[in-house]
Parts: sequence; C-alpha cells; structure tokens
Amino acid sequence: MATLDPGDWAQLRALGHRMMDDMIDHLAGLRDIPVWRPMPDDVRNTFKKPLPAAPTDMNAIYEMFSERIKPYVTGNTHPGFLGWVHGGGNPVSMLAELLAGAMNANCGGRDHVGIVVERQVIAWAAELTGMPPSSSGVLLTGSSMANFVALLCARYAALGEQARQTGIGSNQLTAYAAATAHRCIAGAMDMAGIGRQALRLIPVDANYRINISALKSAIADDVAAGKQPFLIVGTAGSVDVGATDDLNALANIAADAKLWFHVDGAFGALAALSPRLKPRLAGIERADSIAFDFHKWAQVTYDAGCVLIRDARIHLATFAQKTNYLAPAARGLAAGEPWPCDLGPDLSRGFRALKIWATLSAYGAEAFGKIVDDSCELARHLARRIDTSSRLERAAPVALNIVCFRVHGYTDAKLATLVADLQESGRFVPSTTILDGRLAIRAAIVNHRTTLADINGFVDAILEYPD
Repeated sequence: MATLDPGDWAQLRALGHRMMDDMIDHLAGLRDIPVWRPMPDDVRNTFKKPLPAAPTDMNAIYEMFSERIKPYVTGNTHPGFLGWVHGGGNPVSMLAELLAGAMNANCGGRDHVGIVVERQVIAWAAELTGMPPSSSGVLLTGSSMANFVALLCARYAALGEQARQTGIGSNQLTAYAAATAHRCIAGAMDMAGIGRQALRLIPVDANYRINISALKSAIADDVAAGKQPFLIVGTAGSVDVGATDDLNALANIAADAKLWFHVDGAFGALAALSPRLKPRLAGIERADSIAFDFHKWAQVTYDAGCVLIRDARIHLATFAQKTNYLAPAARGLAAGEPWPCDLGPDLSRGFRALKIWATLSAYGAEAFGKIVDDSCELARHLARRIDTSSRLERAAPVALNIVCFRVHGYTDAKLATLVADLQESGRFVPSTTILDGRLAIRAAIVNHRTTLADINGFVDAILEYPD
C-alpha cells in the first residue's frame, strides 16, 4: 500500500531539526540580511516547470527553499520594513504553526479541541474590544473576508432569509463609508451582489475622518429617493494615514436610523490593547460587528483575521445550512454545534486559532499594548524628524503609527524612484500612497523589532539621497 510517511523517520527528524535551527537563526539574524531584494529571472524561471511526476529528495527541496525562496520573500519580518501594514510575526507563532501542521485538524466543525481553542480566541477578541461576552465570531484569512462576513450579516439583518433564498431582488440597499475606506469594503458590496455603486463614499475632514454632516445628508437624500440604507462602516485606523472615525457619532447615527454599524478595525482595533490609546476607539464597543487582524499589531504569523458579530443569532442565521452529510448530533464527534462552518464561508479550515492562542498566552496582552505604544511613539519621532528638516514635509496628521511625507521639490515620478531605490537597496522598505492628488511616502511602523535607530537610519537614507 502506498504511504507518504518516510521509510526512515530518523532521517526526516534530522532534516526537521536542521530546518528549525535554520529558521531560528534566520529570525535571530534578520538585521544582517536585506529587507527585500529583487528576484532574478533565473529564480522566477525555477517556478515555471511542469508538474513533477517523480519524487524529489527532501534535502534537495530544502536546498531549493534556502537558495531560491527564503531570500526573496516580502521581508516584513525585518525591522527595516516600513511598507503597508504588515506585522512582523513572532517565534512562538512560528512554532505553533508547526504544531498545527502536525495535527492537520480541519477546524470547520465537529466536537474537538480546535473549535474550543477558537472559541477562546473569539472570547478574548470580544473582551479586548469591549464587545459583549455573548458576541459571536469566527477566524478568517484577514480583514477582507472579515468585512465581507460582517456585510453579509448586515444584509441578513436588513432583508432576513429572503436575501439568502432569492437575493436582494428590487431592494435598493445602500451603505456608507469614508472615501478613504479600504478597497475591501467596495469589494464586499460587489461580492454580496449589492454592487459597488450602492456604497456611498463620504468625504473626510482635515484629519481624514468621515464627515459626519455629509454622512447625515447622504442618508437623508437616499431615504428621500426611495433607497434602503442598511449599513454604516466606520474605520479604526485608515489604510492611508491611520485615522479613526468618530465611532460614537457613527453609532448614534446608526441607532437613530436603525442601520447596522460595522467597524473596519483591520489594524486600528488593536489599539485597544494600549490603555493610553484605547480612548481613541470610544464607540467601537457599540458596533454590531468588528473586523480586524491578529497578524498586524498582534504580530501573529499570517494569516489570522477575525470578525466579531454582536448578535449571535443573526450571525448563525446568515450562514448556517442543514445537510445530511454534515448533520450535527447530540453525542460523539458530530456534537458541539454551532461550528465555524456555520458562521462563515469556509468549510475546510486549518487550526488557525492555535497560533493566536499561543501568541497571546506566551506574551500577554500588556506586551502587545507596549508594542502598540512603541510603534506610535516611533511614528511621532519620525514626524518630528520630518518637521525639523528643511528637505522634508509632512503630508498628513499622524494619528497612530503611519507617517506620510514628501521631499521638497520632488515630482511624483522622482519620489516614486526614491522609494523604489530604497526598496532595492535592501535597507528600508516604505510604501507610497496618494494624498490630495499627489504621491507621498508612507511609512507604517508595525514591526515589534523596529527601533529608534531604524527610524533615524530611514530618515538619514532619504536625506542622503542625491537630488
């Protein structure tokens, strides 16, 4: 009979120990390697070969990984990675991934410990965001899927079972979010069959927060036009500049108009881990749903998204299905409903909760609050360096951990060249965004390994860039 187990377990054990040692050395020595490096054509061509018919020795596969995969990853584990909002991971989470892989548990359902661990993580998520203990939730790939799940729950709350059976029909559902909202909000409207045009993008104020009076006017106009408003999306930590909407004001509007209030807190929701920053999230505890990622400020290895739904009954009604081959039971392995597959789109799911549970258990919430505070303090330091430089100018207020700025006299094209040159140098990886119609350098400080020396080195590298 064919099997995939090795003929020599000792040989596999030796290779496994070598891999583990190498990966720990890799994390310990991140400062000695480039943040990111361009991939040569011969490396790209390595991955354009036909499906292998015959086996390849595992030692050769690992050599391929070491020489042609490991050197060319994104680089977000590195302290010099300042682009986008990527967490740096952590060694405990890495080890938990190994354990989860060995267990190979399908956490879509049934009565086993993987489901219990996930429920513990969801309870912790509700606790840290101030949601009721009775809240429902599920772990997903990231906030894109979490926002989508929340929108489907809002659609169910507005239309009931009809939305699942016959679609939205002639109902003219409309939703509202800041013009700076993440692309996944419009994408969720698209995937839900409501359509992107039904998302009203509301202007923002000077601090990049949704304009409350404009929102009220948009809702009134839609009601007068016979539309059916059903959802307000607030942002906690906007993707461009890290701004947080006035969540209490949004909660009040939603309550008055009987709309679903959702918060996209992809990274900003975890500011709740900081006693100093938590007041900026006032009102998030009033949300009907919250989406956020553990793989950002909580530093869990990718992927680790989460959605919380205040009304567990609506969450279950939005997704649950009854099928003979997945019927729950009072006893045995088929007990323990509702299952995660009743709360989201995935039936086959890995043991994602283990690395989150291990990370939060190993370090404790206070450590992550300190990481949040430190990254925001580094952002303020970067802003001070920019503000005191005759060559640099800030492009937006610094709300949390994102700093956007420009170089005096640089065209968009020259600024883009500077950023690409920095990335290809292997020293620092910032990103860019468009603010007020112009390109800006965007530094997002998320990695727990980034220090004051890294921020100073980043600024110095820009100031030394030849005109």
